[in-house]
Amino acid sequence: GGTACVMTGQPFDTAKVKMQTFPDMYKGIVDCFVKTYKQVGFRGFYKGTTPALVANIAENSVLFMCYGFCQQIVRRIVGVDRKTKLSDLQNAAAGSFASAFATLVLCPTELVKCRLQAMHEMQLSGKIIQGHNTVWSVVKGVIQKDGPLGFYRGLSSTLLREVPGYFFFFGGYELSRTFFASGRSKDELGPVPLLLSGGFGGSCLWIAVYPVDCVKSRIQVLSMAGKYTGFMGTFVTVVRTEGVLALYSGLKPTMIRAFLANGALFLAYEYSRKLMMKQIDSY
Repeated sequence: GGTACVMTGQPFDTAKVKMQTFPDMYKGIVDCFVKTYKQVGFRGFYKGTTPALVANIAENSVLFMCYGFCQQIVRRIVGVDRKTKLSDLQNAAAGSFASAFATLVLCPTELVKCRLQAMHEMQLSGKIIQGHNTVWSVVKGVIQKDGPLGFYRGLSSTLLREVPGYFFFFGGYELSRTFFASGRSKDELGPVPLLLSGGFGGSCLWIAVYPVDCVKSRIQVLSMAGKYTGFMGTFVTVVRTEGVLALYSGLKPTMIRAFLANGALFLAYEYSRKLMMKQIDSY
């Protein structure tokens, strides 16, 4: 699921990070795509793909594993049997709890990904003299400058994004599946309803938490130049110097990516889960 998500949405994620971090450099999504292609080539859209793959595979593995555990916790809290189907709201709460665990594996890999994606802009703006263009050079730079804890820059803003965001993510997904199922079992849904439901869930997440994600990206990228060290400080600085709308820089590529990538994520997740369950049942 995580692999399908990255391969589908990475170019749009790259545009999002560039526009969030350097909103003055780009007039819009088309301008960002054109300039990136001219300056770095097609490979520029897939900068940070390796840490993005690690991040998404790790995050979604932990997320969906914990989602199952958290569903059982929610069942205990509401006092129902282990096999009772949860409501869409209860599933949303379970997803929100699960995201807190996923954040611990996501934050370090996302920091490396964001820095790689915005490295060209950091050099162009003069914020750094020489960029680190490989995963290893970025990792080494973080360790040398900040130590192992440097990988958790932006942890508070990542948590602020993930916990409420995944409430809307799983809530939107389950609500959409309920709509398409219309009385049938959700497990009987075909690929198109699953794609649309995943896309709807992803869109709900990003609409709800986009300003927080913008602050997170700035902290993780601009901390290379020794700026923006805390969530509130970054938030206030952006609003005061650039206005509230700066918090929504890069929203358009994010929404396109959210629908496509999360549709692919849930489609791959549901079908791989069914395949694994069949393999287990055959034993």
